[in-house]
Amino acid sequence: MGFFDLTGQTAIVTGAATGIGEAIARRLSAAGASVAVADIDEAAAAATAAQIPNAFPVYIDITSADSVSKAVNAVVAKFGKIDILVNNAGTAGKVATLVDQTEDEWRRVIDINLMGVFLCTRAVMPLLRKQGYGRVVTLASIAGKEGNPNMSAYSATKAAVIGFTKSVAKEVATENICVNSVSPAVVQTKILDQLTPQQVSYMTDKIPMRRTGKPEEIAAVVHFLVSPDCSFVTGQCYDASGGRATY
Repeated sequence: MGFFDLTGQTAIVTGAATGIGEAIARRLSAAGASVAVADIDEAAAAATAAQIPNAFPVYIDITSADSVSKAVNAVVAKFGKIDILVNNAGTAGKVATLVDQTEDEWRRVIDINLMGVFLCTRAVMPLLRKQGYGRVVTLASIAGKEGNPNMSAYSATKAAVIGFTKSVAKEVATENICVNSVSPAVVQTKILDQLTPQQVSYMTDKIPMRRTGKPEEIAAVVHFLVSPDCSFVTGQCYDASGGRATY
């Protein structure tokens, strides 16, 4: 057996139709896992899953407890269990100063980036506890540690999921369930289309490597954190920032 082998395990990856989520789904499948490509875009999820061995498309609206429950039940019906949850789905939200942010937009970002993580983790956790094993990884962001200007909602929610990760990890620390997060710096995905060139330059200029990350580089970090080899690491926030993170 190779390192980080996932043979026989089942993973659900939210927002897996494109970008970082797709890269994670491909990486986990290559390591032997059965993967639920969970996304709100059903057509895109089906197209991506069709290209990945042992993958299965699942519709999910992570802001809806009912939708999350149905998605989890669909994965269990298909694969018999869930061992791994990767909370990847998220949104950058509106790029604007605080005074130009609307209440509706702030709530939308909170619903997706924070409530979505809560709902998905809550839905899967009883399954992990019953079987006495599990791995949960949430995609946070360097913005949650440093704060990016004109992205107050995004920065706040990513800081929140880091705290959420540390809290939940302590709740299940003696049950062979590891809960961690990953904080990338700016990564070359379609989410950058939501940002201005100035915003992207601000983030890239702060990276000592002077480049954006690649989805596959983030997937490599996630792969370790969801593997059985990650047995004494929990409640942590792993940085994948090209040297930007300072703590």
